[in-house]
Formats: sequence, C-alpha cells, structure tokens
Amino acid sequence: MAVLVTGGAGYIGSHMVLNLVDAGVETIVLDSLVTGFDWAVDDRARLVEGNIEDTGFVTDLIKAEKIEEIVHFAGSIIVPESVENPLKYYANNTCASRNLIEAAVLGGVERFVFSSTAAVYGMTGLEPVSEDMPLNPMSPYGRSKLMTEQMLGDVAAAHGMIYGVLRYFNVAGADPKKRSGQSTKAATHLIKVAAQVALGTRDHLDVYGTDYPTPDGTCIRDYIHVSDLVEAHALLLEKLRKDKQSLTLNCGYGHGFSVREVVDMVKKVSGVDFEVRETARRAGDPPAIVAGADRIRRELDWQPRHDDLSRIVRSALEWESYLRTRNR
Repeated sequence: MAVLVTGGAGYIGSHMVLNLVDAGVETIVLDSLVTGFDWAVDDRARLVEGNIEDTGFVTDLIKAEKIEEIVHFAGSIIVPESVENPLKYYANNTCASRNLIEAAVLGGVERFVFSSTAAVYGMTGLEPVSEDMPLNPMSPYGRSKLMTEQMLGDVAAAHGMIYGVLRYFNVAGADPKKRSGQSTKAATHLIKVAAQVALGTRDHLDVYGTDYPTPDGTCIRDYIHVSDLVEAHALLLEKLRKDKQSLTLNCGYGHGFSVREVVDMVKKVSGVDFEVRETARRAGDPPAIVAGADRIRRELDWQPRHDDLSRIVRSALEWESYLRTRNR
C-alpha cells in the first residue's frame, strides 16, 4: 500500500511525510513546487513534480504506484488574498481538488483525507465551535474549502470512497527534530512573522485590528502544533481503514490566545522586545475562532503532545534560526 501526499513539499505536507515515513509507510509526494521546496521532502519518500489538476497524469500516477490513500494538502491558504483574488482560490482549491478527486475515483483510491479549515464556520463567538455548528464562511478561502468538503460527500455517496475531513485551526511550530518547518519567506502566519521580526528578518510586526469584541481587542485563535496536527491525520487514516466510515472533525486544542498574547509570548521566549505596529482590520477575519475538540479526542483517541504556546513558539524560533543559517 502506498499513500499519496499532495502538497507534500509544503509546510504541513512535509510534516505529514515525516510522520508516514517514520512509520515505515511507502509515501509518494505530488507537488508543483510553486510554493513548496524539494529539499523539504524527506529522502525516504519519492517526490513527483506535477499538478493535481491534471487528472490524466494523476490517475496514471495512482495506478502506477498502487496508491490506496490520498492525503490532500495542496492549495492556497491566505484569507485576505482570497478576498482580493477569489478566482485564484476557486481555481487552486475547488477546481483543482475536483480534478484530484476524479483521479482518485478513476484510480480506485479507497480513502481520501482532506485538509479543510475552521474558516468554514465564518463568524463565531468566543465559545469553542463544534462540528455541528452552521457553516457560513466569510471569505472565498473558506467557501473554496467548504465546496471541496461537499464534493467529497457527494462522491463518497456515488462511488463508495471513504473520506476524512480535518478542519484546521491555526497551525504553527516546527518538527521537534528540526527536519521541517514553515519556510515560505512571505508567510502570513502570526507566529512565523513574529519569529522573523524577533530574529531580525523583518523590521516590525503588524497587528491587524485592535477593536474586536474580545477581551483585549485583538483576534483570538486556537494555535495547534504542526506535529500534533499530522499525528491526527495518521490516526484518522487508521480510523478510516478500521471503521470504513467517513468522518469530519475539528483539529485544534480547544482553547485560544489573542494576537497580543501571542506577541507577548514570542517576546518572552526570544528575549527580544521588537516593534509592533497597530493597523486596520484585514478582510475576512472573524474576531475569534476556537475548536470544539471533544469529538476528535474521542473518535481518534488523539492525545496532543505539544499543547503549550511557549513550546510552539520556541520550535518556530528554532526553525527560523535554522533557515537563516541555511540561506546564507
């Protein structure tokens, strides 16, 4: 049995590859390398450069490699950019995923795991959101992901393919062994950017909006360590193999931190009091979104090992220091 990881040269995908190959699973990576890095793919996996929207190419790859499972990470992920350029997101996330799903059906793939997002919920309050909450995304990014969830449901009903959906909250941190991390220079993730500012790669940090209806006026998010996230994927694959039933789960810790709290933690861990500038809100950002995490812990017996903000921040800082050395 082989597993195909789309977007496996990217941030989360490369960590999933590490999880799979560490477990001895035959792993094929499909990545266009537009935003991913070939060096981020572990040598124990095989990297194939290509596009998921090429249905014929992907179908042939699935058949040639005898792929039974797909873990799908490829796509665009920046909420404000999706508001400015929605067609890019519907092309990269919805249309490309549609073609990939078709290839999966044609190639006889048995199980399909999709990386979705908490953005499918849209505007929420300060309380954690459960999987049963109404779905009302505020951005083209969230809508593009929700459409793919819906396509998977329809395809599973028509063709019998089993699927799992994980709705991510805010992913951060890096592999504890420093084998991979968030490597995109222009990344917009808060902890990544704050780490860059602390280490002098950027000259300041922008805080987008300080007038939200939250305790300190800044957005609240549920920050999950990337290693815990990919472990949830591995457990979900096991669950799908065993139960043969599709499943949709939130993937977060169940508690949140404000932007100000994250910035303070990065300053504390790094020992650097860097410049922070307050600016206007960004389009598409809800005030708060925190995972209702009871279902994933119950269904998968998922027990996070890195649920500590200082630990997440430290791993991000260590990875950023490594990148500075690598890029010299």
